[in-house]
Amino acid sequence: ILYNADFVELFPTENAPKITDEDYQELLDNFDDLELWKSKFPPQSYIFKGFVISNLFDITLDHSISNIKSSLIGKDKRKDNRFMSNFQSIFKTFFNLNELEVGFSIYDKEENELMQVYDAGIGSFLLETYEVKGCKKAFCSKSYQTLFNDKTFYSVSDIDAFKDKEKAPHIYTLYKQGYKSAILAPIADGNELLGILELVSTKKRALNSIAANKLLDVMPYIVAAVKRSKIDEENLIEAIIQRECTSIHPSVHWKFAQAARKYLVDKNTIGEKVSFKKIVFKNVYPLFGQIDVKGSSEARNNATQKDLALQLMLVNKIIDKALETENLPVFEKLKFQIDEFTKELNLDFKVDSEQRVTAFFKNEIDPLLRFKLEKSKNLKEDIENYFSKIDTDLNVIYYYRKNFDDTLMLINKNMSALLDEKQIEAQQMYPHFFERYKTDGVEHNMYIGESITKEESFNEIYLYNLRLWQLQVMCEMENEYYTHQDEYPLALDVASMILVFNQPLSIRFRMDEKHFDVDGTYNARYEVVKKRVDKANIKGTNERATAEGKITIVYSQKEDEIEYLQYIKFLQSKKVLDSEIEIVELEDLQGVTGLKAIRVNILYTDKEKTNKAFYTYNDLMKEIKA
Repeated sequence: ILYNADFVELFPTENAPKITDEDYQELLDNFDDLELWKSKFPPQSYIFKGFVISNLFDITLDHSISNIKSSLIGKDKRKDNRFMSNFQSIFKTFFNLNELEVGFSIYDKEENELMQVYDAGIGSFLLETYEVKGCKKAFCSKSYQTLFNDKTFYSVSDIDAFKDKEKAPHIYTLYKQGYKSAILAPIADGNELLGILELVSTKKRALNSIAANKLLDVMPYIVAAVKRSKIDEENLIEAIIQRECTSIHPSVHWKFAQAARKYLVDKNTIGEKVSFKKIVFKNVYPLFGQIDVKGSSEARNNATQKDLALQLMLVNKIIDKALETENLPVFEKLKFQIDEFTKELNLDFKVDSEQRVTAFFKNEIDPLLRFKLEKSKNLKEDIENYFSKIDTDLNVIYYYRKNFDDTLMLINKNMSALLDEKQIEAQQMYPHFFERYKTDGVEHNMYIGESITKEESFNEIYLYNLRLWQLQVMCEMENEYYTHQDEYPLALDVASMILVFNQPLSIRFRMDEKHFDVDGTYNARYEVVKKRVDKANIKGTNERATAEGKITIVYSQKEDEIEYLQYIKFLQSKKVLDSEIEIVELEDLQGVTGLKAIRVNILYTDKEKTNKAFYTYNDLMKEIKA
């Protein structure tokens, strides 16, 4: 409603207060103070005389367009109010049509496909329940040309009549869903097609070419919203990649942000010939630990031998049965090969043995058995039994190896989960860099120092605290594994080790390899020790430094020995470690000499059994076997 009050006069009554200049200034500065205005202009203080001209306008369309703009441009972050989630009601008002539904599908140019966009809060009528559809198959040539090449509206006012006249797949798709009219609108940014807006109605001729042209006023905002959504999705994907696939830990993220900001400034001022600044942290103390599966290579080989031997036995049984009815030389030759492979598995299993036996199954046995399955009724049951035991993806028996692989995967998963959970607590004590990675077990690196925290707050007490935390957590990981070992498919042993390096060093982010590594030749000694120490023997023996049931602490300086013996004494008082302590010298490694190790038994706690709460490794093995 638009009011014209030019023909109104106002007269103050005897109750009207006098408005001074000070009042005027006060009112100008207090527009929303209703009580103040009431005091200056109380009821019954003025008389209005005259008349008002009122013009009423229908602004339904403008209001709907405004709502569409607000919905698309707004930044409401509620899950139930995503950028297209409330289109149904807005478009119903926009077209003055209650029998209206809105759909949306996004266009993948590389694959020439339409895809569902689940985060849009809206489905697609063209795709129905499909996640993707090829555009060439989903549309007839005319509609494809209109939407994808000309990028103009495509409308059908009577789907029933059009279906009989034209054999168009998209029309039949809408017809099946009970719709009578439709408008398909390409969402395009210049020549780039982003998606298809789908308007459908159960009312015949409700949607038509004239109605389609009403979309011209709102399409720019729809395009802007889709572009923004696409950018948000790309940013989200990049964030996930950074979090899941790179080594940029939150504790050092500030350094990367700083370097990226400097790179942008240099690029804008200097030009294209700028390089990303090196990411280096100087004078940080390293901590390394691992919980490793003992004899993993031997266990893997044993599992492989068992699987292959079982498969050879099954094949041999079928060949023997085949020889009873057909005495063919080729069967004798296959039996000879099976015998040779069986001897090799038992007596001389080599690196390439698995590959050669697997090739034998694939190239000679598999074709023969599939042929015999069709031709020999007396062998059918045995051959079907054989193929029922074969893994369909690997084409071999994968039973013992699966137990090994599943156990290793579960060890890595459970140990990593526990370590990650404990790391949250450690970061709250004092921020530090942390990374872990899975091998035949779980290894982790930590670096702590002033240059990582960016604050003048570092003290060596935080290093000692982190070392004690690491020792405690390694014992907890051992406890978690051995007290739940019966839940794993295969009984494997693990051994834990901590490497102590008492000198600060520098680490640098390797841009080519996308991970942190020590910086400089002098610091490289630490990496050499890390890679070789878990394979080191005790000096003068063939016994490995790491052993099941023990925590092994490797060091080179006397002060490290004194420090860790204090930690051990503390944990012995907490019934985490046993009383027996070994201090041994390690054999010299290539380029590394003078290493020693403290070895101490871990006490395993069974919280469910109160009659005996603490076990050594040997006690635990007896309990498990009992």
